[in-house]
Amino acid sequence: MKLSVPNGINMDAHVGWCPGCGHGIVARLVAEAARDLGIEENIIMVEDVACGEFAQNVLKFNTIGAAHGRPIITAAGAKRTRPDAIVIAHPGDGSAYSIGMESTIHCALRNENILALVVNNSVFGMTGGQMSPTSLPNMKTTSSPKGRDVEKNGHPFDVTKTLSSFDIAYLARGSVDSPAQVIKTGKMIKKALQKQMNGEGFCLVEVLSPCPTNWNKQPADALEFMKEQQEAFYPLGEFVDKGGEA
Repeated sequence: MKLSVPNGINMDAHVGWCPGCGHGIVARLVAEAARDLGIEENIIMVEDVACGEFAQNVLKFNTIGAAHGRPIITAAGAKRTRPDAIVIAHPGDGSAYSIGMESTIHCALRNENILALVVNNSVFGMTGGQMSPTSLPNMKTTSSPKGRDVEKNGHPFDVTKTLSSFDIAYLARGSVDSPAQVIKTGKMIKKALQKQMNGEGFCLVEVLSPCPTNWNKQPADALEFMKEQQEAFYPLGEFVDKGGEA
């Protein structure tokens, strides 16, 4: 059976992601949602200086390269300049919740009409696997070799607990650990883009993603870690749906 390839996918691209990484699945889901909504020619992707930036190699959309931690605020500026465009900020958890935390919070407070698509692999991926704001308690990273100590480093950050009280359009968390979850996550991304088209306001979709290289796990073991530990700490689902049930 021949698979249908969205026009937004560059099939000849060099892919820079590690084996077992979830970023490629997320890129595919964005392309499929854009195709289904008929907005492939109208998207602006704003990439971070991190693992997600390789999406510009495989996606044919117009792209802006933002400074590390600044893709969400850059996306807000792009949307204000080009209100006709569909703008997607594409940071990781380290970017969105550490150096870029103020951009995430204040864009949500202003209900900027953009999609923040945050890929959460619970580490700083590109810079060597250091502990990020979403690293789990006792999780070993290159900067916490004995495991994250919550007394010293604080508790992991859960964006759904913070933004669920904000007046925003949509807040959801999906995963790419299985075909069933990939399908659900694709629907979340598509819904968020539709809400931007409707002018409803700020949407944030967080996607839990494996990082076998920095987790020091085989790809299959990384998926098990997601199911047994990451998703237990970060529950999946829709948390805010403006105009629907929250």
